[in-house]
Amino acid sequence: MTVREAVKILEGEFFCGEEWADTEVHSACGADLMSDVMAFVKEQVLLLTGLVNPQVIRTAELMDIKVIVFVRGKRPTQDMIDMTRDAQIILAGTKCPMYIACGKLYEAGLRSGGTRKI
Repeated sequence: MTVREAVKILEGEFFCGEEWADTEVHSACGADLMSDVMAFVKEQVLLLTGLVNPQVIRTAELMDIKVIVFVRGKRPTQDMIDMTRDAQIILAGTKCPMYIACGKLYEAGLRSGGTRKI
């Protein structure tokens, strides 16, 4: 599934990186705890979160996550948008709550990537 398709399914909008929206994603992770995100491993993952702060972008950079979608209508600050553009991370948002957003993507065929093997 492409990021563009995922954002359309979520009836979302792009804040940054729409020019990279044809990027493929193979799995999704929904979390508000960045420690949980760090336990998640798959490549080409889409991160759904309700946490809107710079730590989300730093975690995405560290874990090589290329797509962040904020849920519940949350909106990033301009500083966060600038950070994601510099890191070439796609930033989008949806009004859907996390549970519904995850369900819509799952129903469309996007699966969980599992957890990191220790």
